Amino acid sequence: MFDRERPSFEDSNNVTVKRCFYAYEFARDYVKGKQTADVGCADGYGTQYLADFTQSTIGVDYSEVTIADARQKHAAKTNLSFKAGKVPPIPLEDESVDVLTAFQFIEHIEPRLAFMQDVKRVLKPGGIFLCTTPNIKMSIARNPFHVHEYTFDEMKAEASKVFENIELKGLQGNDKVNTYYADNAKWAKKILMLDPLGLHKMVPASWLVKPYNMLTSMMRKDLKEQNNDTLAISTQDFFLTQDNLDATWDIYLIAKKG
Repeated sequence: MFDRERPSFEDSNNVTVKRCFYAYEFARDYVKGKQTADVGCADGYGTQYLADFTQSTIGVDYSEVTIADARQKHAAKTNLSFKAGKVPPIPLEDESVDVLTAFQFIEHIEPRLAFMQDVKRVLKPGGIFLCTTPNIKMSIARNPFHVHEYTFDEMKAEASKVFENIELKGLQGNDKVNTYYADNAKWAKKILMLDPLGLHKMVPASWLVKPYNMLTSMMRKDLKEQNNDTLAISTQDFFLTQDNLDATWDIYLIAKKG
């Protein structure tokens, strides 16, 4: 598992940050007054936001170092705690939380079905699982940090094996967002022209980490200089839809335990 993809808050990464943080704003109404957990929390940048609305929140991440950083950063929030552990299993008791969030996480792990089954274990009866992940049909190139990216049909089939009640939505952007991603795609396709045989899809993912990070950083810095809207884009420029799902950026799963 190549799981060192972490939030990066440089100006050039603004669109990605806002796209990811939209999920936490979306979750706000689900978590109000509830006992919650956030799996794949990294340094807690979104977890601490949820804690403003919850009875209690636990952030979970595989990295002891990252969890130590999160505890230090967010020590002032007394209803917020953090646990380190490789998932699955989730390091929580059976039926211990009302809502569990896992945003841009599931694509990083191999035992994805086992993870969903473990989510069901820790949810209370009637509990809610909120999950987001990239829509592979909108991916241009391989992300070496991702073990598997889903289609909507795949997510529906897999989640339905575990949860009795599921709903799927897609994250879409307005014209400013979609223009940014169109420019992003043009940039990526120019790079892919250097690999006409598609070798990047065949080599071990670990070989791609350094060039991927370098090229992604270069691309986003270049787009920031070319597109005046890059820094102006906010979470308000994204929205959820159930129309034309295959053309949306991220899959949003809302699953309820019976």
